[in-house]
Amino acid sequence: MKDNNAINTTGLVTKTLNPGPRTPDPIKIKICGLFREEDIDYVNEARPDYIGFVFAESKRRIPHAFALGLRRRLLDAIIPVGVFVNAPVEDIAALYNENVISIAQLHGEENDEYIIRLKEASAAGGKKPLEVIKAMQINEESGAATARSNGNQASSSPLPTPHSPLPSSADYYLIDSGAGSGKTFNWELLNSPVAEAVKAKPWFLAGGVGLDNIEQALGFNPYALDVSSGAETDGVKDREKIVQLVSTVRGYAKE
Repeated sequence: MKDNNAINTTGLVTKTLNPGPRTPDPIKIKICGLFREEDIDYVNEARPDYIGFVFAESKRRIPHAFALGLRRRLLDAIIPVGVFVNAPVEDIAALYNENVISIAQLHGEENDEYIIRLKEASAAGGKKPLEVIKAMQINEESGAATARSNGNQASSSPLPTPHSPLPSSADYYLIDSGAGSGKTFNWELLNSPVAEAVKAKPWFLAGGVGLDNIEQALGFNPYALDVSSGAETDGVKDREKIVQLVSTVRGYAKE
């Protein structure tokens, strides 16, 4: 039996409160921030469900042309996700139509109007509309579900209402502690009413997930876990960590 009390990376004790039944489908895992050819080799060995290429400002950012080469090296069974902040929809659609990405993950001020335009642009060439993951932050002080851009508040909505809805055109939500901070937030907030509204769609749990707390994260029954810095050593992807992270998620699904 798993211990639901754990120490997170901030040193605070967190507790899973009423985690509820497991999701009917196995929890998935995404390894984000790949920027070297050997990173692709590591994930091809470990076989996560998703990987992430970062096209926003970041130490892990990669040029479009280099991303194309990495995508060609990637196994077709692994779904590539592009990470963006307020990017022109045409740029994202081009990457989709070139088969560099299959899903767009948005961390900026992108609202429903933006997401609809992105889906329309991506479908212009006859492909199905691009799927979208919209990143949200649960604010610990206000309890609001907040879209974040580079750590600065972009838009905020408390409990969704007709006057302050969450981006309903997104296919998934991602809940984290901020844009690429690599830190955990108070996971008890995942049991709040606001989080339940965000979790009405398939949702990714991100921010500080690593080998030290992955089993606790799995206990919240997300659609998927999103891991970046937790799969690294000294700022680069670590083969052993990637293999262990994916193995832990796969093993949890079989229990």
